Amino acid sequence: MPVSQLTRVVIGEDVQIGEGVQFGSFVVVHDGVRIGDGCVVQDGAVLGKPPRLGARSRAPAPAPAPVVIEAGVSVCCHAVICAGASIGAGAVVGDHAFVREGARIGAETVVGQGNVISRGVELGARVRLQAKVVTAPGSRLEDDVFFGPGVMITNDPSIGRSAQTNVPVLGALARRACRVGASVVLLPGIEIGEEAMVGAGSVVTRSVPARTVVMGAPAKAVRRVDPHEEL
Repeated sequence: MPVSQLTRVVIGEDVQIGEGVQFGSFVVVHDGVRIGDGCVVQDGAVLGKPPRLGARSRAPAPAPAPVVIEAGVSVCCHAVICAGASIGAGAVVGDHAFVREGARIGAETVVGQGNVISRGVELGARVRLQAKVVTAPGSRLEDDVFFGPGVMITNDPSIGRSAQTNVPVLGALARRACRVGASVVLLPGIEIGEEAMVGAGSVVTRSVPARTVVMGAPAKAVRRVDPHEEL
């Protein structure tokens, strides 16, 4: 069967679509989405999904806002971008990635396969997140940050009892050009310093100074980053 017969794109109301946009099959574009010139939206992607919160959720109800996708963005197969998110020019949102409401993804950033970019997370420019990265709400990654596959940012030190304990829920802050290896866990409120490096499999329980290499569970400093390793 020709591809042209397979393509089914559902377009909502008040959608703006730039020049040269390419849609795959079975794409859904909800009301008010803004898509810039030259974007590619692959099979099964959903743009502008309205968020659904659980009956006992303590997350604030999101204000209505459109998805804004700037020029040259690629949204890959079965990615879901919720209402109120924005994607910077030239970014890539990988297959099966989930971008929550209010998230901000910077220009030329690559969000890998199966990533979860949680509510209100901010990613700077040229960030690279490999497969299966999960970023907790309230997290911020500055420009040129690298996360290996399977990195997990947590934000609730009470493990689900923040309402009873009044413990603050805090995401992580990853400073410019820091690097975090595969399968690292960052505990709530952690700051990874500029150009710092975290070894694969580490559990980071306290903030990491700039240009410091840490590893282990719990992660401990092992050396300084050599100047030739810096971006």
